[in-house]
Amino acid sequence: MLTALTVRDLAVVKSLDLEFFPGFTVLTGETGAGKSILLTALGLALGERAVPDIVRNGAKKAEIILEFDLSGASEVRQWLQDNDLDGGETCLIRRTVAVQGRSRAFLNDRPVSLQTLQDLARQLVEIHGQHAHLQLLQPGAQRRLLDNHAQAENLVTQVSHCHQQWREACQALEQLRQSTTDQALREEFLRFQIQEMEEAGIETVEYDSLVEDHTRLANLDKILTSAQAQLHRLHDAEASVESQVAIAARDIETLAELAPEFTEVSDLLRQAQVQLEEAGHSLRRLLDTLESDPAEMARLESQLSTLHDLARKHHVQPEELPLALARMREELHHITHQDEMIGQLEQRCRQLLDQYLEMARRLSEQRRKHAPVLADRITELMRELGMPHGQFVIDLNTVEEEPRADGLDRIEFLVTTNPGQPPRPLAKVASGGELSRLSLAIQVACGEKKPVPTLIFDEVDTGIGGSVAAIVGQRLRELGQNRQVLCVTHLPQVAAQAHHHIKVSKTSAESGSETQVEPLAPSARQREIARMLGGVKMTEQTLAHAREMLQWAKE
Repeated sequence: MLTALTVRDLAVVKSLDLEFFPGFTVLTGETGAGKSILLTALGLALGERAVPDIVRNGAKKAEIILEFDLSGASEVRQWLQDNDLDGGETCLIRRTVAVQGRSRAFLNDRPVSLQTLQDLARQLVEIHGQHAHLQLLQPGAQRRLLDNHAQAENLVTQVSHCHQQWREACQALEQLRQSTTDQALREEFLRFQIQEMEEAGIETVEYDSLVEDHTRLANLDKILTSAQAQLHRLHDAEASVESQVAIAARDIETLAELAPEFTEVSDLLRQAQVQLEEAGHSLRRLLDTLESDPAEMARLESQLSTLHDLARKHHVQPEELPLALARMREELHHITHQDEMIGQLEQRCRQLLDQYLEMARRLSEQRRKHAPVLADRITELMRELGMPHGQFVIDLNTVEEEPRADGLDRIEFLVTTNPGQPPRPLAKVASGGELSRLSLAIQVACGEKKPVPTLIFDEVDTGIGGSVAAIVGQRLRELGQNRQVLCVTHLPQVAAQAHHHIKVSKTSAESGSETQVEPLAPSARQREIARMLGGVKMTEQTLAHAREMLQWAKE
């Protein structure tokens, strides 16, 4: 249940702190006072897309905070625990929108995505907007209403998922069958390419090592010339580095006999002399192993040329040729085993279709079971709402030859409002006023079964009045006995039935307009209903009428 709403710097709202209670609450006010901005705030906090101009002029960001009491919502608490968002019996939602348009969402002080926020919102709040009656004309909306009443949402999801798997398997099978026409040519071509790569030895040759060997042989003369010059400098020259170090070591040893502090320097020079001798011997051994090998050079150049040609042919780098070979072998395997794969896919398609049909038939049974119950309840409400001869029918036609993501059923809402006339589709029968009342009847009927704890109605009573409006108020009040119901209304007959009353008004100043919200005490509530009854001029008669309406609702 929604317990509190906090709004800062949202459109015409500078600051708002509002507390909500169980039961039926109405929001009233003059046209343009800003009632819709409260629903905008709720929508944003529950995951709707944000736009930059929603931020109040002069502010850096807008902020909306919702607080919910989850003491009676064990499934929601479990969902929060499963998603590491547990907050106990209280759920806190916070949404900020920067003036540049960037928004952030938090759930129990943890940052979350809009998708997560929307997943939670569907379990907490259901909003029936002003144009709900227009959505009723869409087949998809009619199907969803029946599924919601039948509490078949999970089964619908399973049917849709299975249908998607079946479609994907059928598409893969069709693609595989179409590819068989060219498979002989492709198989021959793949075998030729694989053989070409295998003969080039790309799996036994290390490309980097091959490049290294080729670089060494290609630069052999330079390597020999430089190495011989360094050997001469280190060891063979008359004044070689080795001989110079030996002389220095000997002289320092003489000094060390006179001054012991030179001993360390003498030892280091003797170590350097040994290292120089070892370096000279190693350099000579390497020179002895290096020799020109034209045949090996030609072999390396030929192998590198072959690898580069293959790399260009297959549009890869030379070192990636083994991976290209593996991919071609895998493709060849698929082609040579295509008949087997077709058989496996055919079997999978049959299995998935059987699974789909089993679940879709269960869904059809659930819909058929609940369709007449929902239709009878809507018929009853239609007659209470000023359509005494109204009859509502849910036409359900199952066609197993047409598997669809939403099941096997074609669902259509039919209605008649005149005696002796057969039920016909909504769009062809109901007038605008009748469609509004019919929409309200459907929403009330579906709301009675909906497990969502908070229902919000935004001016869904448009187009009705008089005694019918009073009945609408009674039905919303009845819904509020077991559910929290919020309703934006212009009708005093509806407002009088509420357990709680909130007035929305707008003040204007040089700095701009500002929306204010005020929970009404009984005396103030009487004046607000009198205003709704009498318009600009408030008389003793309208006040008495308002008092009578409130008393009648209480009784």
